[in-house]
Amino acid sequence: MLVDADLHIHSRYSKAVSKTMTIPNLAENARFKGLSAVGSGDILNPKWEEELLRYARKVDGGTYERNGIRFLLTTEVEDERRVHHVLIFPDIGIVHEMRERLKEYSRDIETEGRPRVNLSAAEIADLANDLDVLIGPAHAFTPWTSLYKEYDSLKEAYGDAKIDFLELGLSADSEMADMIRAHHRLTYLSNSDAHSPMPHRLGREFNRFEVEEATFEEIRKAILRRGGRRIVLNAGLDPRLGKYHLTACSRCYTRYSLEEAKTYHWKCPKCGGRIKKGVRDRILELADTEERPKDRPPYLRLAPLAEIIAMVIDKGVGTKSVRLIWERFLREFRSEIRVLVDVPVRELAAVHGEVAKAVWAYRNGKLIVIPGGGGKYGEIKLPEEIRKAEVDELESVEIELPEEEKPGQRSITEFLGVAH
Repeated sequence: MLVDADLHIHSRYSKAVSKTMTIPNLAENARFKGLSAVGSGDILNPKWEEELLRYARKVDGGTYERNGIRFLLTTEVEDERRVHHVLIFPDIGIVHEMRERLKEYSRDIETEGRPRVNLSAAEIADLANDLDVLIGPAHAFTPWTSLYKEYDSLKEAYGDAKIDFLELGLSADSEMADMIRAHHRLTYLSNSDAHSPMPHRLGREFNRFEVEEATFEEIRKAILRRGGRRIVLNAGLDPRLGKYHLTACSRCYTRYSLEEAKTYHWKCPKCGGRIKKGVRDRILELADTEERPKDRPPYLRLAPLAEIIAMVIDKGVGTKSVRLIWERFLREFRSEIRVLVDVPVRELAAVHGEVAKAVWAYRNGKLIVIPGGGGKYGEIKLPEEIRKAEVDELESVEIELPEEEKPGQRSITEFLGVAH
């Protein structure tokens, strides 16, 4: 069976996370999104563990269920150098043991959702290996709390400890990560790191697993590529939409080339703000190969449905107008993933013609993308030629995007080999 799963989220016990991040809300919105499984997030926090056990029933040691949505036991921890790591636990007993072992190294492990641990990356990985916990770097390329913010290689960070996967983060995709040869042996995870249960956050990146059931053991086999289980698709934001894709000022968001940023000593000449190195430039600094692993699953670039609707009607993503149109699509087609990828455009047009045209443009790589950087998400725009066209005329619309706007991958229609 195919299971769409988002394995990195947070609870309401983490800083800067919505108070609506609860197990019932997560289960409801995961269903709307089209996900079958979600990481619990923050499971080392005792209060969040209590809520999971209260609202979800146990399937097996590492899997819980609410309203048909499976929850796997996951967390994110911050090491002594402020690098973040994702952990996936085989059962609740191992969660308890990990919590006890980390207590002497952490002041906030029982109060914060994402605890700070006074251990190195290698020491945390060694502990995870001892307890048979899956571990990998979180959002490996982002410029604030990631592996490649602090280190130049996996070896430098983890030493001889084993890691099981690498999380891409919102500003990178598989093709970018594969420019570093040491990654070729690793499975990539594409997760949302959601701080809100809303479907334009939850599941904005997900993994499609080919497994027998949505359980920890089956997901573990897929991540480790054992027993015929595997990841068949990584899906996520177009990296250009990520907050840190390009090098830019973190205050006024002015973009700079890497050479310009170095010349200005990483201080914005326009406003005095700090210039943050973009993921694209960081990967190009470290790139050492043009080859790609033959068994690497494809990466499908997505944009959340609410953001497409907001673009069309020129309203904020969180407004009532966007929500009402989004709900109409979900009532008709059951999940956001189906609307974005599977449902024929003519059927979408029966709900909202302008949104249907935008989905067609997104599927066919015809959206204009303004890249993000410096902490500001990128933006999408619909070409005027498509706005003016009728739905039945879309295939004949001619539009040539500027070179920098081209998505760098096949369209979804080509990707899936089906006609929409």
